[in-house]
Amino acid sequence: MEFSTQIFWLVILSIVVASIAWTVTQEEIFREPREYCEKKSETCKSILQRKFFYVFTCEYCFSHWVTIFILLLTGFRLLLDDWRGYILAFFAIPWLANQWMSIYRRLRVGIKHENLQAKIVEEKLDR
Repeated sequence: MEFSTQIFWLVILSIVVASIAWTVTQEEIFREPREYCEKKSETCKSILQRKFFYVFTCEYCFSHWVTIFILLLTGFRLLLDDWRGYILAFFAIPWLANQWMSIYRRLRVGIKHENLQAKIVEEKLDR
């Protein structure tokens, strides 16, 4: 696969990983299962069980598991056409996915801040 094609795939797959990881670990649709996992990650007796449940509450951790699934699904390899390409992709995809999630988080904070400022101004005008 050409280098430019690999970069294209890297970007697209990282966006997919970021979307799945963010949705499961942050969005309202998965709030109840996430709260259950949070509770179990703090109360289970076994460290293995606690870590298993913690994965579903941390977008960074979860993005690695999603990446494994995506790599198995697509067979994507980065730079090298053997097992080393899978290793490189395994680290590159979640790294880039976490950059996307950081940008998204920053954007959401900015939007919430602007909305709050607009609400304050609107309340002042109403008085």
